[in-house]
Amino acid sequence: MSGLDWVVMGLVSSLIIGYGYWKSSRSSTSLERYTRGDSDLPWYTISLSVIATQASAVTFLSVPGQAYTDGMRFVMFYLGLPLAMIFVSAVMIPFYYRQKVYTAYEFLETYFDTKVRVLTACLFLLQRSLAAAISIAAPAIVLSVILDWPVWLINICIGLIVTFYTVSGGSKAVSQTQKLQMITILSGMLIAGILVIWHLPKELSFGEAMHIAGKSGKLNTMDFSFSWDDRYNLWSGLIGGFFLQMAYFGTDQSQVGRYLGGKSLSQIRLGLLFNGVFKIPMQFGILFIGAMLFVFYQFVQPPVFFNPSSLQRLEAQGYQAELAEITSAHEAAFARKKTSVQQLVEALRTQDDQQVDQARLQMQAAEGDLQAIRGQLTTLIKQSSPTANTNDANYIFLTFVTQYLPAGLVGLLITAILFASMSTTASELSALSTTAVWDVYKKSIYPNGSEHHYLNASKLMVGFWGLMAVLFAQLATQLGTLIEAVNFLGSIFYGTVLGVFLLAFITAQFKALRPKATAVFWSALMTQIWVAWVAYLGQVAFLWLNMLGCLCVMVLAYLLSIALEMIPKKQV
Repeated sequence: MSGLDWVVMGLVSSLIIGYGYWKSSRSSTSLERYTRGDSDLPWYTISLSVIATQASAVTFLSVPGQAYTDGMRFVMFYLGLPLAMIFVSAVMIPFYYRQKVYTAYEFLETYFDTKVRVLTACLFLLQRSLAAAISIAAPAIVLSVILDWPVWLINICIGLIVTFYTVSGGSKAVSQTQKLQMITILSGMLIAGILVIWHLPKELSFGEAMHIAGKSGKLNTMDFSFSWDDRYNLWSGLIGGFFLQMAYFGTDQSQVGRYLGGKSLSQIRLGLLFNGVFKIPMQFGILFIGAMLFVFYQFVQPPVFFNPSSLQRLEAQGYQAELAEITSAHEAAFARKKTSVQQLVEALRTQDDQQVDQARLQMQAAEGDLQAIRGQLTTLIKQSSPTANTNDANYIFLTFVTQYLPAGLVGLLITAILFASMSTTASELSALSTTAVWDVYKKSIYPNGSEHHYLNASKLMVGFWGLMAVLFAQLATQLGTLIEAVNFLGSIFYGTVLGVFLLAFITAQFKALRPKATAVFWSALMTQIWVAWVAYLGQVAFLWLNMLGCLCVMVLAYLLSIALEMIPKKQV
């Protein structure tokens, strides 16, 4: 990066972190302020904080690469979001707000018992600590390429920065900082999208670029077919996505903690409903950047592999001759591909349908040659290092940013990606700390401490979970497409937890339908083991795990309750 990029990064970073610290400097003086803030957040701060928590660096690094490689069908993942926001706002939030809970899991003890509360809290701690690691790993990928630093060192640096201001200001520091972070992120992505289109060949119209993307299968936003093992279609997105989003926004403390600080019930609802309306077009726009990147790289020679460190490792291990041969073959295949794309454009201009179909088939054949050559390279990478990650989708957008954006804007985009990670990680650390202290430590380990004791324990827990996230982040860098990894991880746990919460809400409305607390505990434990096994087998798309886990918990809880009723009680 240039000196101007570093200046931009330094100024924007100082402004955002300083603002968040200043706005929340009093929040660390009491336990309630530290964990919930001052309960004075307006709807727009809630909405931006909720979006920033969900839209991590994983979103802005990995989603364009997802569209580049697999098209825009990932947008179907969010089809269930508006319905989930309506359900959470209408049913779940009023209970949390009236009971003034610190965590979502505290609510469960009212209707079941301590062991159910602690179990769901522990499931959250396990899942969210791993997700926080992925949030740190995403920007570490960015800086490792730009700075040529080892990933582990960058993981430590990012973890220390996030942990520092989360410890200093607590929940309110996170929410206030996220407001400016989200503005920076959205501005950076808007500029990036404009510049991707700007860098397309001048003689190519926007409509022709859309045709190229469409003929290549990159604008396939809707798929009405049904298959249990298909990750993204209308049904998995609408049904499985509904259960996942309902669990994430209604039971995940990293989100619940963001809106519990709202100044009123109506402000909280408005903030969440705005998120439900805004998130789909936002994700559509980010995916569209990836589709246009694909068009750009039909006219500009792309790297044979977007992760430069993998190529450098091959050269260092003595594979220069093999790499040179693969690179030469890739250049020849790209030249054929570019010719077929140009023929497609000419056929589109003359409206010759027969020529369009012929050019499209030639383009697909050339693309098949390119993928075969990439397959040879990934085989070579695995041969040189069996544990190497051969998925380079996370580097596609980064490559364009670092190679084609002007000085200053590179710094802004990198800052946006960093802050996307920091905002998500800060929310996760705050939620992990609050849940660990409030639902586990205070409830089951040290119940009679003073407020000052629990305040200090909360700050220590932020540091502990920050350390855990940094350690796990090193493993997360070996995963494939990070946006899929983080959602797959959540889907393993969310269905189980959501099922327990829905049982509690049913109990709150219909006391006659209350299952026994012991039955709920064991049904949740058994379901979690079963869902993890189904996920390991990989025969069901991860979005469906949320629905299956939820329904399994609820059915098992009632069956076990009936079985427990049939066991004769001991005579006293």
